[in-house]
Amino acid sequence: MSQYLVLTAMGPDRMGSVSELTKLASECGCNILDSKMAIFGEEFAFIMMLKGDIASINQLEVKLPAFAMELDLLTMMKRTSAYKPLDYNQQYQAQYSGIDQPGVLKSVTAFFANRNIDLSSLRSEINPQTDIMSATLLFTMQDDSCVNELENDFLQLCEQINVQGCIKKSNY
Repeated sequence: MSQYLVLTAMGPDRMGSVSELTKLASECGCNILDSKMAIFGEEFAFIMMLKGDIASINQLEVKLPAFAMELDLLTMMKRTSAYKPLDYNQQYQAQYSGIDQPGVLKSVTAFFANRNIDLSSLRSEINPQTDIMSATLLFTMQDDSCVNELENDFLQLCEQINVQGCIKKSNY
């Protein structure tokens, strides 16, 4: 029976760290179902959803702490249930940009949380030269007929927080 593990690693942005982590997963007999990696300043963060039999997952859980110490990584692992791929046919993206100001991302994420819309991805960044922030959030709508109303409400929020925004069907 398949087991599932979410593994997160953070540490100094060094050439080959992601390669070493994926190599460890492979050597333990785990398959990488999903992964994401990002650089934050001089640090990197990497997260993987792994699948394997119980022996493979156990082996990885035993080997990871020593491996992480060698690479100067902070790691976390969590067993989870079966992998459920996203339905990309009903996936939408909300985008916004404007002059950076405190609380914008909080307002936008609260907008979706208050409507019981679960976010599947979030990417935000600030251009340090222009002080312009931008973000893209992915989410799934079960009822496509509600998208126009949601977009109208989102545009009102964008006006209140002084950013430009839109909602559109995702290109996944």
